[in-house]
Amino acid sequence: MVAHIYKTIKKDFFLNNNFSIVPIRMEDRYDIMKWRNEQLYHLRQSNPLTEEEQDKYFNTVVAKLFEQDQPDQILFSFLEKKKCIGYGGLVHINWIDRHAEISFIMNTSLEKIFFEFYWTIFLGLIEEVAFREIGLHKIYTYAYDIRPQLFVILEKNKYKKEAILKQHVYFEGKFIDAIIHTKISDSLFLRNAKYYDAKQTFLWASNTEVRKYSFQKEKIEWNAHLKWFTNKISDIGCAYYILCEKGKNIGSLRFDIDIDGNAMISYLIDPTMHGKGYGKIILNLGIERLHAYRSDVKRVYGFVHPENIASIKIFKQLGFIQSSSDTSSYRFEKLFVNEVGK
Repeated sequence: MVAHIYKTIKKDFFLNNNFSIVPIRMEDRYDIMKWRNEQLYHLRQSNPLTEEEQDKYFNTVVAKLFEQDQPDQILFSFLEKKKCIGYGGLVHINWIDRHAEISFIMNTSLEKIFFEFYWTIFLGLIEEVAFREIGLHKIYTYAYDIRPQLFVILEKNKYKKEAILKQHVYFEGKFIDAIIHTKISDSLFLRNAKYYDAKQTFLWASNTEVRKYSFQKEKIEWNAHLKWFTNKISDIGCAYYILCEKGKNIGSLRFDIDIDGNAMISYLIDPTMHGKGYGKIILNLGIERLHAYRSDVKRVYGFVHPENIASIKIFKQLGFIQSSSDTSSYRFEKLFVNEVGK
């Protein structure tokens, strides 16, 4: 069975000990159909699915999601070791306002004992996708008021009850409420740069304060930047990240990686956030992420203007060695240590 990877996500799995989510697998489709048909009572699905309908859905709707730059849903198989025990993902994705609904169901036979345990594991994994991989600002659940145990789990995991839609759903002969719980990204983290970051990075790079320490002094034109940016985020030889905090973009970090495993650093911080320590944070987080995800990288290095005292201090504090210098720039580098070989 051919494994698919979403174009919009660079990782093909997200792991928590023996549990993982992987891009939804064709081989799991009939198990998913069975669980959905058994749990119609809490789903927005009117009638049981047939195998023919499920095949058509996977071959027409799901298959297209993997190739889209901004799909309206990103679905995963939820695995314990290699066995599928549930599925879910992000649906109704709004790429402009950067929010999405969480969808998740598990093997019906596991609900009685493992409902809270598996929901908690899945929430942690899907939050990594939502906040760190695709840079959403807000995620939410929409649920009928018939499973109060779900709301307890959500609130334990710091989801806030945002709205009660009174008598919103007709269920078993009466109208019941629908309840929305939300979570907003409020931590400091790196995410992959996306197409919608083109304008923000252009404004940063064009700022006179930023350009003072840039090695490229020419005026940046929007069309040229857009073309360059689009190429960079699609290039397997480039790792491009955005630093976020409490829904705000703080800065960008780029590693351009050559065939010998040397990664050149380029980073900048929003001019309004200068002097607050974000330079050290973005570089430290970026190196950790690069080390974790790019086994081909052997060395990271960067060039700094001699008058850029703040960046020189950052490189030295993070253990970089000054390997060369001239009147126009200092070069700092750091070797990656193979953990196995320590």
